[in-house]
Amino acid sequence: MSYVVIITGGIGSGKTAVSDLLQARGAAVVDTDVISRGLTTPGGAAIPALVARFGADVADADGGLNRDRMRRLVFDDPEAKDALEAILHPMIQLEAYRQVSAAAAPYVVLVVPLLVESNAYRDIADRVLVVDCPESVQIERTMRRSGLTRSQVERIVQAQAPRSARLSLADDVIVNDAGLDELSAAVERLHARYLAWAVDKRRGAAKS
Repeated sequence: MSYVVIITGGIGSGKTAVSDLLQARGAAVVDTDVISRGLTTPGGAAIPALVARFGADVADADGGLNRDRMRRLVFDDPEAKDALEAILHPMIQLEAYRQVSAAAAPYVVLVVPLLVESNAYRDIADRVLVVDCPESVQIERTMRRSGLTRSQVERIVQAQAPRSARLSLADDVIVNDAGLDELSAAVERLHARYLAWAVDKRRGAAKS
């Protein structure tokens, strides 16, 4: 298997920005959020199971997931959250592993926002990169891009694992609280290391 770097971080931390910068430098990117959206679009593989569990009104007029309704269900009912995860997580993981195995790049970036919460994917991780920033920055960024209110974003942040739990898993940390130039420089340094470590892994596999 390719050298695998898992990227995780809280909402609004900048995971996508970091993975985009690594992809521009030649890494393959597998994003579990993108996979999840694919499973829950109209005709998505997860829709029948979601409708069977939560009712027809969790699908919108086009047959995709009604994300606003599902968000409300999950926030108001821990059992609903568990049921949603029981349906989606195995499907996401299966597709993520397939994409990682099929990747033909120097190394693979696997974006897993809920790495702490899911307790999955670590068996294939060569490195875990945490993208971190202060909670206040997370909230402001998420409000700007999503249109959600401050209280809604705060609830999302509070529902996620604390920063300390994510940082405890980190092999590498990028603090993304400055500008793009600083972020790009940090990414460039890590990219050079990942390339070298990926070569070492391939050489070791060839010798075994």
